[in-house]
Amino acid sequence: MDIKQIQDLIRFVSKSGVNEVSIEQKDFKITIKTNEVQPQVIHASIPAQTAPAALPVAPAAPAAAPVATPAAPAAADTSKYLTIKSPMIGTFYRSSSPDKPLFVNVGDEIKTGSVVCIIEAMKLFNEIESEISGRIVKVLVDNASPVEYDQPLFLVEPI
Repeated sequence: MDIKQIQDLIRFVSKSGVNEVSIEQKDFKITIKTNEVQPQVIHASIPAQTAPAALPVAPAAPAAAPVATPAAPAAADTSKYLTIKSPMIGTFYRSSSPDKPLFVNVGDEIKTGSVVCIIEAMKLFNEIESEISGRIVKVLVDNASPVEYDQPLFLVEPI
């Protein structure tokens, strides 16, 4: 099972209203339990790599402080903005490496399919592409900070 299939499974479970799903194949086992708000990956092991490893469920961390931006409206009504959310649990990065430019900045126009960030999960760096077009209004997560599934990453003004 690859990362895309796991992401699709998490989306399906969160939308279906099922409380728990377990899948076990010959070299892979995953259990997803949900509460009323969002799913949590409880256990996953992949012996095909180095050794079986369990993913510990981290306690709920406080939300990362939003990045202050001069172009962002000060506590204004954000209902007119669209949100780009994290499709997975991992570490959020705004560029591919520290010496490379940021994928997007406040004020940048993005199109559907534009890479907006990278999320590292289980030593894999996943490029996150925008599913919407618009202008970046606010970056909601600090660089190199952990993110949860479905956590808002960017506010986008539709064009």
